[in-house]
Amino acid sequence: QRLPYFRVAQLPVSVAASLIHVKFGMALLLIVVILVLVFVFLGRLFLVLRASSRYKPGKTRPLRVLAVAGSGGHTTEILRLLGSLSQSYSPTHYIVADSDKMSEEKICSFERSRAKQSSVFQYSIHRIPRSREVQQSWSSSVRTTLRSMLYSLPLTFRLKPDLVLCNGPGTCVPVCVSAVLLGILGIKKVIIVYVESVCRVETLSLSGWILYYFSDYFIVQWPMLKEKYPKSVYLGRIV
Repeated sequence: QRLPYFRVAQLPVSVAASLIHVKFGMALLLIVVILVLVFVFLGRLFLVLRASSRYKPGKTRPLRVLAVAGSGGHTTEILRLLGSLSQSYSPTHYIVADSDKMSEEKICSFERSRAKQSSVFQYSIHRIPRSREVQQSWSSSVRTTLRSMLYSLPLTFRLKPDLVLCNGPGTCVPVCVSAVLLGILGIKKVIIVYVESVCRVETLSLSGWILYYFSDYFIVQWPMLKEKYPKSVYLGRIV
């Protein structure tokens, strides 16, 4: 026997209303979960950055250094900085962009000269995709940076450095973000030291502008930058 017309007509409406309520509840629950995760992440990031000024790496063992080399003068400057460090900073793990052909030669030459002074110094060279090429468009830079992040994350997690030293190449951004994630996840606190290039007199580089908020020590080499960016440390020309 067929149901009355009004009951047949009302049945789809009630089912649709129930589905709407279920979907609305699931969407609301998803939004709440996302907001909780965001607040937990931001809270953890705040605690890591706040504790960075009080954190002192252990002095009972050598400190593992992760140095980011870059094309042009970046590699020359970073090697000068490493040359001023004592034997307590070893081994040194270098990260080089896969399209950088000259930095590896400079690094090997530098390390050979250090090996003549002491056998304590050890090093390794690792390559990751370049984060951003010179004059690359902003839209494509997002894609290449994410690709570089996929390579730098497992590498940084495997090396677990005590100190990241960088001075401006775009490749240092995903590496430093990976180092910050180590602290957020409670795996290890990594000190990030960013030295702005001596070529930057009045304005920061793009990498410097980003890492100004995440680095533990942000060093500039011109007093004008110190005036604009109070968190920075002015030590004069160091390279």
